Amino acid sequence: MLAARFERAAHIESDMVGETFIVTGMVPPQGPPPDEASAQLELRRKNICLLADSFADAGFFPVIDDVVVSPGVLDLYRRLLRTRPLLLVELVPSLDVVRARDQGRDKHVFSLWGHLDAQLRTSMPRVGLWIDTSSMTAEQTVDLIMTNPGEASIAT
Repeated sequence: MLAARFERAAHIESDMVGETFIVTGMVPPQGPPPDEASAQLELRRKNICLLADSFADAGFFPVIDDVVVSPGVLDLYRRLLRTRPLLLVELVPSLDVVRARDQGRDKHVFSLWGHLDAQLRTSMPRVGLWIDTSSMTAEQTVDLIMTNPGEASIAT
């Protein structure tokens, strides 16, 4: 929805890059084995950065859709992305809302990834635009992002 608000934009979804581009040999982020899972996540993010920069070079606004819950992932994006300004939006609904939304979807991932909420809230620096979307629609969320781009900007 966010990318659709721009005249020229590309939506780069992390799951698609990992799950669609790797035809054989993919190890999911939870592993096993954990070392290969970590290596593939890093490879996915390196390629996301290359795609984003390529689209930006061609005049498109790249929107990266990824789960950024650790300083290491944030640092990787800061280091590898050439495109500036770099904007970060963290969607942080309550855990109960995340659980309920997951139950209403075809792809159920809460049991695998619900623990990331605690990691986000305890280890991520409070940079960028953090939005509690618990009582917001997707349209309201995008409206808020579009009206606050300066708050989303992070120093590199």
